[in-house]
Amino acid sequence: MPGPLSGIKIIEMAGIGPGPFAGMLLADMGAEVIRIDRAAGAAAPSDITSRGKRSIALDLKNPASVELVLKLIESADGLFEGFRPGVMEKLGLGPDVCLQRNPKLVYGRMTGWGQDGPLAKSAGHDINYIAVTGALAAIGRRESGPVPPLNLVGDYGGGSLYLVMGMLAALLEAKSSGKGQVVDAAITDGVISLMAATQAYMAGGTWSLQREDNWLDGGAHFYDTYECADGRYVSIGSIEPQFYALLAEKLELDLGEGGYTHLFEKEQWPVLKQRIAERIKSKTREQWCGIMEGTDVCFAPVLDMNEAVTYPHNQTRRNYVEIDGVTQTAPAPRFSRTPAAIERGPCAAGADADEILCRAGLSAEEIESYRQSGAIRDE
Repeated sequence: MPGPLSGIKIIEMAGIGPGPFAGMLLADMGAEVIRIDRAAGAAAPSDITSRGKRSIALDLKNPASVELVLKLIESADGLFEGFRPGVMEKLGLGPDVCLQRNPKLVYGRMTGWGQDGPLAKSAGHDINYIAVTGALAAIGRRESGPVPPLNLVGDYGGGSLYLVMGMLAALLEAKSSGKGQVVDAAITDGVISLMAATQAYMAGGTWSLQREDNWLDGGAHFYDTYECADGRYVSIGSIEPQFYALLAEKLELDLGEGGYTHLFEKEQWPVLKQRIAERIKSKTREQWCGIMEGTDVCFAPVLDMNEAVTYPHNQTRRNYVEIDGVTQTAPAPRFSRTPAAIERGPCAAGADADEILCRAGLSAEEIESYRQSGAIRDE
């Protein structure tokens, strides 16, 4: 069965980081994603975020190549790019030009800082974007300073996911209005949005700016990771009173009574954390899994990436697949009637030029003419 986005055509201007991941998500859900590359090249099986796409390589400094992109835009539902503000305009492919060619087009713009503001045209990476949102300062241990959470919070959480959500919302609206629009997806905007609940805690006076001083940042004894006898770690998230009581039972420790009143008395956290740490350190991770896993303690072993692949729950859910010898994440989320799927492995840059242009209505003679002009890059 085709995925839920079957019949939707999206043009992806090749880039790095959150853009390719957004394109992968759309392709996994059944969209036809055409990647515009600047040079041809071989497919790399490990380039997971290019899976499910088709590619055409074009010399965007050549006016004939720009015209080819505009021809593709005529039959596309959406386009997204991840360049600095103004780059697409200089190429002759800015929103005004593209929307004039196709008024229904949804034009996604993926940047770190957004299309305007003092930093709009400055270079940056995930760590910089999350630094100005309050998120980075809140993550880490008190003594060691802020810890970069990979590039999950910025690039992929505040970036890719918000771009996809925004484009899908605009595509849905375009079906009724017949009009496209520009989606300005800035990583900083997305991460600030992700901080909504934490901002609510701040507003309610229940969140401290000090790292490791809050119930969700490792400050609380009932919500943290603990080292086991074998040097591996387990995670505990026994927030609710009944789960906390079960934790005390499984640990065979008197952790006090009083439910939430006791749980949120911060002055007791350090002592209780030390008691739990000492108890967890008395057994291996496997032993604790035998005691707590599958119970309502809210417990899980802390797995590395290789262990996660073979973890029974992940295997049962088929959360990983293997394509061309490369283990990779399966499509998410799940759909009951129109399941997402990986149509094909990573695309080779420029490999699908003829197929893409034929589908866009160009004849073999026209395609060859563009090829001879140097607009299409095959090598």
